Amino acid sequence: MPSIRLVDLAQQLNAALYGNKDIIITGIASMHSAKSHHITFLSNSRYRKELSTCNAGAVVLTKDDLSFCSKKSAALVVKNPYVTYALMAQIMDTTPAPSKYIAASAVIDITASIGCNVSIGANTVIEAGVVLGDNIIIGACCFVGKFTTIGSGTRLWANVSIYHRVVIGNYCLIQSGSVIGADGFGYANDKGHWLKIPQLGTVCIGDRVEIGACTTIDRGSLDDTTIGNGVIIDNQCHIAHNVIIGENTAIAGGVIMAGSLKIGCYCQIGGASVINGHIEICDKARITGMSMVMRSITKPGIYSSGIPLLPNKIWRKTIALVMNINTINKRLKVVEKQINHS
Repeated sequence: MPSIRLVDLAQQLNAALYGNKDIIITGIASMHSAKSHHITFLSNSRYRKELSTCNAGAVVLTKDDLSFCSKKSAALVVKNPYVTYALMAQIMDTTPAPSKYIAASAVIDITASIGCNVSIGANTVIEAGVVLGDNIIIGACCFVGKFTTIGSGTRLWANVSIYHRVVIGNYCLIQSGSVIGADGFGYANDKGHWLKIPQLGTVCIGDRVEIGACTTIDRGSLDDTTIGNGVIIDNQCHIAHNVIIGENTAIAGGVIMAGSLKIGCYCQIGGASVINGHIEICDKARITGMSMVMRSITKPGIYSSGIPLLPNKIWRKTIALVMNINTINKRLKVVEKQINHS
């Protein structure tokens, strides 16, 4: 378990320290479970009242919340406690590396180019023409297909499959079970029989992209599927062929994207949303969870669809009204005409 003096942690976080600077911090905990050797944080002033009963050795908070902090806890004052929490978690991260060194059981083609300080896990296959940058870590049982390029500092956890000619940037993180560059869903119907269309494009992923477990990103049919710099994608998402995602967009779990969709920069897409193909979503659009996006979004803002959870009896009545909306509309128009002529 890592440990650090509070004063050293404060220096690394560029935080103002109030209280005992020599406390040894061994972990980060929530406010209700923290002990004297933990540090916690307050990012929402609605929870100020919990400070009085918090047993943490130190609390990260804003200057406005400092006066509410218990005297038994030291305080680190910052502008954004949640961002500081993220930085603390990076400093105190105990996650082991996916692999160390190059395992004897790894199968690496003689034509592959391997950078400096690269680790490759057991039973991983690196095919011909692959180019790996420096400081890459690839976990056990991964597959990297022919002529794929992976940038420096990128990490692949176990059982990641990267198909041929895929391009992955620097400092990316791909979680276990993800598949990058699988065939897009391309078929032509020939008198009732499906004729497969080989997918001739690839997938191009920018720098600092993070992809969750069991997410699939299909290769393009002709042009490439493109993921911009700084994009974060949660677990179990499906991104179809020729999708383009702009920089720093965030996509929550279970999102399904149809082909040839174009998403702008700095968007946020809620979990379990379904987005139609061949449409565009502008920069800075926010789509709440379980939305069905059928048409292009042209203005930044928050967008939602669907009916929130209701008691079953109320939901059934609501659906019955929705199913009769055309009949109701016709009757309303008849009444409006009668009123206008009276």
